Amino acid sequence: MEQLSFIKINPADSVVVCLRPFNKGEKIIVDGNEVILKSDTPAGHKVLIKETKEGENIIKYGYPIGHAIKDTEAGEWINENNLKTNLAGTLTYEYKPVDEKLNIPFENRTFNGYKRKNGEVGIRNEVWIVPTVGCVNGIAEELAKRLEKETNLDGIDAVHAWHHNYGCSQLSGDHENTRKVLRDIVLHPNAGAVLVLSLGCENNQPKDFMEMLGDYDKDRVRLLITQEVDGDEVEEGMRILRELYAIAKEDKREACPLSDLRVGLKCGGSDGFSGITANPLVGEFSDYLVAQGGTSVLTEVPEMFGAETILMNRCENEGLFNQTVELINDFKEYFLSHGEPVGENPSPGNKAGGISTLEDKALGCTQKCGRAPVSGVMSYGDRLQHKGLNLLSAPGNDLVASTALASCGCQIVLFTTGRGTPFGTFIPTMKVSTNSTLAKRKPTWVDFNAGELVDGTAMKDLLPRFIDKIIAVASGEKTQNEINGYREISIFKNGVTL
Repeated sequence: MEQLSFIKINPADSVVVCLRPFNKGEKIIVDGNEVILKSDTPAGHKVLIKETKEGENIIKYGYPIGHAIKDTEAGEWINENNLKTNLAGTLTYEYKPVDEKLNIPFENRTFNGYKRKNGEVGIRNEVWIVPTVGCVNGIAEELAKRLEKETNLDGIDAVHAWHHNYGCSQLSGDHENTRKVLRDIVLHPNAGAVLVLSLGCENNQPKDFMEMLGDYDKDRVRLLITQEVDGDEVEEGMRILRELYAIAKEDKREACPLSDLRVGLKCGGSDGFSGITANPLVGEFSDYLVAQGGTSVLTEVPEMFGAETILMNRCENEGLFNQTVELINDFKEYFLSHGEPVGENPSPGNKAGGISTLEDKALGCTQKCGRAPVSGVMSYGDRLQHKGLNLLSAPGNDLVASTALASCGCQIVLFTTGRGTPFGTFIPTMKVSTNSTLAKRKPTWVDFNAGELVDGTAMKDLLPRFIDKIIAVASGEKTQNEINGYREISIFKNGVTL
């Protein structure tokens, strides 16, 4: 496949995206017309290919990404200095269902996972310590360190303490968000055993929290209230952890169908290549997984603004459509309640990489969920109930959104990035680079290079390799964030801290 120098993503577009840096005065031929570049333009950025008057929309991905703030000639570099968002407040939407057939064959492939007593499947077998309150973070970290040293991880994949700042001094929604996310972590199938570690006097009362878990496996989930221990709470914690470790180490991987795989879809440090390479590749995988009976989850609600109607009209029924409208407008109201405009999202890194407005970002971001119908919509902290493509309420923040994806039950997060990031949440966080330069510069961050798509590799050739990589990770191959030990959680906060 010939390597291109620019791409027009949709026939209706009024811009092309530069796949390499261009110099002022260079000529490109688009749809038989000659366009002379008016300025030096970096790779990943947009060039206007037809004259556009002030106030007229500029089109990319076949949709408006904002409007020109002045009369602009063909050949101009389009960026945040001459393009402005069209986004404002909440909107009224009309359901116009789109039923697109994927026609992806069922392949009956498997991965090697851990089957849990409740029927869920984990892709890791780890021992976790989950504090109910941040006051015991230090004890949790000490316990994790001691257990890892004592066992040398013989028979398990890892030991982790998931420290956080909350569990007390929070009110109403924030308090419930903390409780739900911690509950979801305790119940996650990637954990073979869990010690719930409490202080005792916190708002997140330990016994109430344990009731919130429902019908959990009491052999594998234990509670320690440190204020009730006479003497050394660390030694008491170690006694319990040794019992939990003895149970978890007996677990073995076995073949599981891809219908048991649940994958979170996330992007961060995006650039102008995100909507051309990594996000479409992840979208192809999402459609493939749904066709195999599996589950994918898209979040980052603010990064749906400007592309939300695409998702709404893919909802399987009007009830899901109404839930998606509520998902979008509730998040817009959250912005407005804090006096913030709904269109203020692209970061300095996004803009440097070629993303100029939130619509520009959103239309690229939503490529990650392919073309499958939406079969479920979840509030923040909810656990998955439906197979297929789901939408989840969470902000765009990388750590918060990735934690939310893991909390809902995803066993792995596919994280596309053009600028690069090393972090990971409490499940494997697989980084997919949008460009080959990043993959070469940061091999200890990046797990898969989607930049090959603009280097000459066809999607039909890259997708099977990507599927194989994901199945390998689900079967135990470590991601770079796991190898580096970069793993943490972050819980959404909106209200008052006492």
